[in-house]
Amino acid sequence: MGFVSGIFAAVVAATALAASAEPGRPSQKFGHHRSPPLPQWKTNGASTWGTLNQPPLPPFINGPKPGGSPFPWGGRTCENTNPYQSKDIPYTGMTRYYDWTVTNTTLAPDGVMTPALVVNGQFPGPLIEANWGDEIVVNVHNALETEGTAIHWHGFLQSGTPWYDGVPTVSQCPIAPGQTFTYKFRAELYGVTWWHGHYSSQYVNGLAGPIVVHGPKTHDYDIDIGPVMLTDWFHSYYLALLEQIYHAAPTGPILPPMADNMLINGKANYPCNATKAACTPNAGLASFKFKTGKRHLLRLINHSAEAIIFFSIDGYKLTVVSNDFVPLVPYQTDLITLSVGQRTEVIVQGGNDPHEAVWMRITEGLSGLGPPGATGCSLNTGVAYTTTAGIYYEQADPTIDPVTTSSIDPSRYLFPNACGNNDLSTTVPAFVMPANDPEVTLNFLMTGNYNSTGEFVWYMNNVTYQGDLNDPLFLDAKLGKTDFKPTDQVINLGTAKSVRIVLTSVGFPASHPMHIHGHNFYVLAEGLGSWDGKTIINQANPQRRDVQLIRPNGYLVVQIDLENPGMWPFHCHVAWHASEGMNINILEQVPTVVNDLQVPATIAEGCREWWSWTNVNFVDQIDSGL
Repeated sequence: MGFVSGIFAAVVAATALAASAEPGRPSQKFGHHRSPPLPQWKTNGASTWGTLNQPPLPPFINGPKPGGSPFPWGGRTCENTNPYQSKDIPYTGMTRYYDWTVTNTTLAPDGVMTPALVVNGQFPGPLIEANWGDEIVVNVHNALETEGTAIHWHGFLQSGTPWYDGVPTVSQCPIAPGQTFTYKFRAELYGVTWWHGHYSSQYVNGLAGPIVVHGPKTHDYDIDIGPVMLTDWFHSYYLALLEQIYHAAPTGPILPPMADNMLINGKANYPCNATKAACTPNAGLASFKFKTGKRHLLRLINHSAEAIIFFSIDGYKLTVVSNDFVPLVPYQTDLITLSVGQRTEVIVQGGNDPHEAVWMRITEGLSGLGPPGATGCSLNTGVAYTTTAGIYYEQADPTIDPVTTSSIDPSRYLFPNACGNNDLSTTVPAFVMPANDPEVTLNFLMTGNYNSTGEFVWYMNNVTYQGDLNDPLFLDAKLGKTDFKPTDQVINLGTAKSVRIVLTSVGFPASHPMHIHGHNFYVLAEGLGSWDGKTIINQANPQRRDVQLIRPNGYLVVQIDLENPGMWPFHCHVAWHASEGMNINILEQVPTVVNDLQVPATIAEGCREWWSWTNVNFVDQIDSGL
């Protein structure tokens, strides 16, 4: 039996077993006692994510409350405030300070000892918490001996601070080993997001963590459970995986990187007979506390390298209240689809049995390598492509596994229909904003192929992005440069106020979660095949977010209001695809960039430190640098 057919047989058997189970929510008393897990310091370092010791979040943190309001944001609501207008954002006068050190370590989140990159010894990394309108300051110390690093604050607009966006080759030079860089930016939007390493694919090995910005609610809840971080997981260091992707083919002999496991808040189990690495069985699953009769807010984050993740709770409906940083008119579903970089906040109504225990579960479905019509949307080894976490009510025994089963039909995870986000007609932003006719329209054909050196790369209009770690594009634009190389992929939009981007993916059948920096975009249309040039979903108030899936051999139409001067990447958030060059850079409001933005001296100083380090240390940049 070949590798691919072997994987397929294993996952079909597992899926059939899951499908045969009866749905329901029986008492936890029929479950099995867990084997003693590894201690938290071995699985997740200094992190408390995934443990019952992790407390719920408050409705906001300390700060002024204007005019005697009970909230730091005063009378602002999701429905009456435009979050993209600076005058409407609360000015709290508060600054939240964080001090971080990036290091190498070895952890076993699923029992398999794996090289990791962490902040302050934690995986997942530490929480950044602020109120809407606060300033956030993070000192990042690079204690890596042989690698630069940089941190991106995913979804933050960075209005007036594009140099703190945290993207080597675009907004800054990497932080050199032994050096410190300080990021300063404002919480202009509210909800849940994440921070992650944006130097090559460092975040794949753990350099990621949650951010919560407290703000108005679109729907009432009683308990903020906090971040629920979801990811695929690999038992190799990202540099080896990067070397693999450039020479991979779906039929081998070198296969693309395939996920070894899935994690919830950094935890899972792995069958140790499936690996030759040091492994401890029953390492320990994540756990959460629920209270009977209470409404629980879960802040879901997909921080995967590649996986489209499907999230559910056995027997429960989920009320969706936001996507990315955009509050929504609430709606109900039993299954959430999250691509890399996306966030969805859901409210779960608690049951009435204090003894109840129930499974939260995620899956990426069958591996994308297999017979047509029976594959999923992501790549995995077929050994552990799903995981669970226990939800325990007040009197449930957290040492006993729940025994609930899922009623989700596995066909809902299959290629190609499952490889996109939920229907756009279901997602209606709480604050109404129409998408007017754009000033500029751009069309991009997205393809993948082997280049002249035999390496597989991704193209946008037949160009693959290649960045220069020593020469950030934004700093060149600030100096007035307009003549960029084709491989810089700079799209100079001058003084245009809006742009519509029509993306069409052809050839290699992969999904692409497209992420815009410095903005939320309007999502006007998406589907299989090609856009008809006319159909727009809810033009009077379309979905807005900062990541949206384009389906395999499909199309995506987005529109951006160009009101944030800077140089902003627009790239696929699959770690491998970004590294393989699937990126363009939007240069926006050029006169303001050149004449009015005052770049702090620390940005140039950071480049000088990086140049000094690279003068005596060889940097083997094998990817785009993103």
